[in-house]
Amino acid sequence: MTAHLTTSGLTLGYGDATIVAEATVDFPVGRITVVVGRNGCGKSTLLRGLARLIPPRAGAVLLDGADIAQQPARTVARRVGMLPQQPVAPDGITVGELVGRGRHPHQRWFRQWSDADEAAVRAALTATDTLDLVERTMDQLSGGQKQRVWLALAIAQDPEVMLLDEPTTFLDLAHQLDILDVLRNMLPRTVIAVLHDLNLAARYADHLVAMRDGRVVAQGSPAEIVRPDLVAEVFGVESTVIDDPMTGTPLVVPAGRTVRTA
Repeated sequence: MTAHLTTSGLTLGYGDATIVAEATVDFPVGRITVVVGRNGCGKSTLLRGLARLIPPRAGAVLLDGADIAQQPARTVARRVGMLPQQPVAPDGITVGELVGRGRHPHQRWFRQWSDADEAAVRAALTATDTLDLVERTMDQLSGGQKQRVWLALAIAQDPEVMLLDEPTTFLDLAHQLDILDVLRNMLPRTVIAVLHDLNLAARYADHLVAMRDGRVVAQGSPAEIVRPDLVAEVFGVESTVIDDPMTGTPLVVPAGRTVRTA
């Protein structure tokens, strides 16, 4: 079963600053949604709000129609998983130990490690092609390997909704494609990710949410969202949009930026 995550008039911020304002979003069940927009537009803050890491100033995050702020933290943790930007592993921890931590929401004081936990960890390692790394420590891994291990931890949690904040950051193109292929294979979970690369977002997403200055300005399929006028509004870039010759999805070809001289 996959949960239905929505927001209603969600407003989030830090200190005196409002970062996300009145966001009402419906994330399609069992699909990949990618949140796009310029740096600082509120994408990561929205994701943190969905994970209940930031309390709303107004509005709500709803899981199957119920406000997650009113639900026990462990209940939400079992159903909604979050992979933040640039997570940090404890010194000396092995891949197997780290991925095993994804099972904590499913455990109780009277129910410790089980065969089901073991199977979930093994399945997560297999899905991310990291099973052969299980005995190695995190500091022995490359950037791409580390990112796949962190994704394995999130998969081992076995949530119905997976939130990922820039899962392809600092990775080369081949590793970016590897990670996004893993996300595609995670369906029918509901997957919600923040990505910077609009063309990769259009290739892999079923649904896009476009943000500008803390507000959701458009949401829909890539074909509906990736248009020259919306690219200009959201990213401030003039462009032509063509069909990707490999996939048929929208492909943004940006115009050259004006070079300013002294």
